Formats: sequence, C-alpha cells, structure tokens
Amino acid sequence: MEVLKKLNFLTLLLCIYLALTYPNSETAKDYYRSSSDFVGGFSDPAALAHDFQSSLISLAWSNYDDFNSRSAGQESLQYNFYHDTCPKAEKIVKEIIRQVYNVRPDLGPALIRLLFHDCFIKGCDASILLDGTEGMESEKDTPPNETLKGFEVIDIIKEEVENVCPGTVSCADIIVLAAREALLQAGGPYYPVTTGRRDSMISYAQLAMYQLPSPYGDLDDVLASFSARGFDERETVNLLGAHSIGIIHCKSFHSRLYNFSGTNKPDPSLDPGFLDTLRSRCGNISSHLLTAPSASPSPSPAPSPCRSSFKSPQSPIEEPGVAMDHKGTRREFGTSYFRSLLQGRGILYADQQLMSREETRNWVRAYAWDAVLFRKDFSDAMMKLSNLNVLTAPDGQIRRNCSKVA
Repeated sequence: MEVLKKLNFLTLLLCIYLALTYPNSETAKDYYRSSSDFVGGFSDPAALAHDFQSSLISLAWSNYDDFNSRSAGQESLQYNFYHDTCPKAEKIVKEIIRQVYNVRPDLGPALIRLLFHDCFIKGCDASILLDGTEGMESEKDTPPNETLKGFEVIDIIKEEVENVCPGTVSCADIIVLAAREALLQAGGPYYPVTTGRRDSMISYAQLAMYQLPSPYGDLDDVLASFSARGFDERETVNLLGAHSIGIIHCKSFHSRLYNFSGTNKPDPSLDPGFLDTLRSRCGNISSHLLTAPSASPSPSPAPSPCRSSFKSPQSPIEEPGVAMDHKGTRREFGTSYFRSLLQGRGILYADQQLMSREETRNWVRAYAWDAVLFRKDFSDAMMKLSNLNVLTAPDGQIRRNCSKVA
C-alpha cells in the first residue's frame, strides 16, 4: 500500500512536469480562435497536446486525493487499470468507436448522452444498460430514456472484449471509455480516463423517471439537479456545451415555437429569425409525436435512428429534429453553442435559460470566445462526471452480458 502511494505521488509530479514543458498557452489560444482549428474530424495535434497536458494535472491530483481517501479494503480507480489483466481493452474500444463513427457519426453524440444518463442516476455503474425483469423495471424503458441510442455499440465492444478477456472489463468502464473516444471523433477535447469501475446489480427506474433534467426546466431546476451531483454553476454551463453536437427531436422544444407556457405565443426569448427557421423544420410534427415522452437535456441529445444496428439507421417513425450544430459546422466544438445562446438561438428552453442569470451568463460569454478555456474545463468536468459515485471492488460485479446481472 505504501509503495502504491509513493508511485501515485510520483505520477503526480511527472504529470506536472510534462504540463510545464508546454509554456505557449497563448499561442494555443490564438490557434483555437482561428478558422483552421479542426482538421479531418480531429483537433490539431498542438491543440490536442494542450488538452492532454491540462487534463493530466487534473487527473493526477484527483487520483492522488482519491487514493489517500479510500480505506485499505476498497480498490480505487486507476489509470490503465487493465494493463495486466486485459491490456488490449482500451485499444478495442478505440478501434470499434472509430469504425462506428465512420459509418454512423450520429452515434457519437448518443454515446456521450448514454454516459450522462448512466452517471446521473446513482453514479457511473452501467445500471442504464440493464433490461427489465419480473422484479425490476429498467431505466432505459422510462420516458426520459426512451430515445437513448448506442446500446448496440456497447454490446459489440463488450462481446469483443469478452472474447479476449472474459469476465474482466466492466460495462461501466466500457461506457466511459466509449464516450471519451466518441467525443474525440466529434472534435471534442481529449481527457484521461481512469478505470476499475464495477457494474451495478440494480436498475433505478423510478429515479431515472424523475431525477433527469427536463428540456423544459427552469434554470433553478437545472442548477439544482447538477448541484445535487456536485457540479457548480461553472461546471453545469460547461457540460451543457456538449449540446453543440447531436440532433434534438422537435417534440423537445415544439411548445416554444407555438404555445410557450400556454400563451399560444412563441417563447419571447427566441430570436425571431431563428424562430422562423425552427418552425420551418418542425411545423408539421404529428400530434402523436408531440405527446410522446421527451428526451432530457443531457450533455448530448439523442440522434434519431433507432438502436437496432449502427449500420442500418432506419426507424418505423421518422421523428423530425434539428441538428444542435444547426449552422452545419463542426469546427468549434462547444463555442458555437454558447455563441448561439448569446444570439437568442438556443434550441432547448433549458439551454437558453443559461442567459437568464448573471452568473451563468458570464460563463456563457467566457466559453463563447475562449475555446481553450472551454476545452480545458470540459475535460475536467467530463473526468468528474465519469467518476461520479462509482462502484469499485469488492462492491458491484463484472457482467458478462451488459444487459443482464451476472
């Protein structure tokens, strides 16, 4: 135990040393503000290095504090936890996500959303993946989760990992790793991921029903929901920046266009020109779709294809929606979302509400014009989200099939 503590401290010192070898943060900041900060779907290597060095310091401190706060009988999350037991695990996740993204880029945002919906209810324990049984309802069958996608991607990864390392890698770790790789594919920042999570043996359907934030939620409700999980205003605003990718169904904001709060008028906070744009895309939505359960505003709204196969994006009901990056550019992950809020062009009511209070409005402005700050904070927030109330040995289990308790 004492040896491990010393090794962890040495890792901390090494990470700080590596970070200090990149002094030109202003150069990186100028680079991010240029129009060429995104090449071929990935961040520029210099920008990626900046993301990496910032995240390393946060990871080192969090690992060191986490290690020293745990009891001797409780394992802690570790960087490269499967180095000895399943060294190919992270490589398998990375390769499958790359293949999936090439065929179905819409599943990238879906995997980030899946992570949020898992971690937000009782922690990152893969409880979202469990099917319902005679004595247990499933989280994924609740209204806020009915539009979740990406389950089949997790199953594909799990099957491949099980072929190499049976009963070793948890479904909870696979969700976290897959979301990180999906974010990278979508042009988001790199952040280190610790592993060693265990899987829940319970699905929390009732909590999922009522504790996930609503797309119609007031700012106080959204902030309270995040605060209950340890996220302050800055982190909440930052995480919602992931709404710059994915597709949001019209039913999640249709009332803003025609009958806001029962007034038979549109939401006055919407930019008039943007209101016309949204009405042109969502004006013919069917009444049965409007009454269907809405998705909650997680860090990445659900893309529309169903969860049958990532190679066959077909759905029995084609639900209309709007790309969160409605301007059609993927160059500025996050910053374009915040600039839209400054212009009154937030698609979800809960998003636009970030402009209704000075504290959150100031962070919207900061992230709108400082991509380096946003990416650094986003990396930190995603690491924090990924470590939320995790199970580690001896608690929980390693499922062999992610949808069923072992």
